[in-house]
Amino acid sequence: MSDSNQAEHEQISTSLEVEQLDSNLFRSKSLWVPANARGVFGGQVISQALVSATNCVNPNFGLHSLHCYFLLSASPATAIIYHVDRVRQGRTYATISVRANQNGRTVFVLMCSFQKPEPWQPSHQWPMPHVPGPGDCEDEEVRLLRMAESTTTSREKKLYQDALKERAKSPVAIKRAKEHHVAADGTVVYMHWIQARNIPKYEAPFQKCILSYISDLNFISIVPKILGLKRFGKGPNGISMTSSIDHSIYFYNDDFDCGDWLLYVVSSPRSGSGRGVVHGRMYSQNGSLVAVTSQEGVVRANIQGPKDSNVNAKL
Repeated sequence: MSDSNQAEHEQISTSLEVEQLDSNLFRSKSLWVPANARGVFGGQVISQALVSATNCVNPNFGLHSLHCYFLLSASPATAIIYHVDRVRQGRTYATISVRANQNGRTVFVLMCSFQKPEPWQPSHQWPMPHVPGPGDCEDEEVRLLRMAESTTTSREKKLYQDALKERAKSPVAIKRAKEHHVAADGTVVYMHWIQARNIPKYEAPFQKCILSYISDLNFISIVPKILGLKRFGKGPNGISMTSSIDHSIYFYNDDFDCGDWLLYVVSSPRSGSGRGVVHGRMYSQNGSLVAVTSQEGVVRANIQGPKDSNVNAKL
């Protein structure tokens, strides 16, 4: 992994940049692996694939939804090639698929749909929860520094210090609004403010690509928290693995700016069998529900299952 790729990650516009090789063929310019991660950050792969798709659609059509699957961990050592297929062009909707290949293998697939906006149609939305504003919430860096200073083991201290260095360089700022909030019906909700740092006011198509990037932050990771699994725990109380399986986003607003603070409201209705699902809602500060997100991921505790005594059996 080159240092230049990691440096470029500090600018979100560079992280999303792809090189067009042909009318339907694009190549990544930089790839970033988070600390202690198994491969390239999923949000970066989503957003680069989406930039590729957006370059292949009529600009009169705006992105309204995407659905994708992470098939293999991507390596930062080799560029990802994005193959775009213009599946359907209708009068109101257009469908695009993107296949991401690396070293001859498909690592990621994306389906996205674009629509000619119909603002004259009726609408409704769930209201934004009442939380402290971003100005009243501490930066994630402050929390990580406090954790690093309060821990008593060298292993935990190093992990918090590494996370702090990475967070300070991140192109995305995060502030926790409410942590493990238990609603009256027992639903556990996590809420944080999120913002792309130091970006100009981009047009809606690129804003949606940026939102796709940041939507993968602090998302599936709430499932082990709800389960009571600990990063430094052992046995059934420890985290063995978390990894994204799929990701979906539905956009309902073109008038938002990822350079301003967005409130990300995340809950997990179900987990089990080594998997968990999370649902998210992103609100602008004026209370407009900008996007609805969903993701399923592998979430495993450090528990060994029974050995398969019939490995040769056919399905």
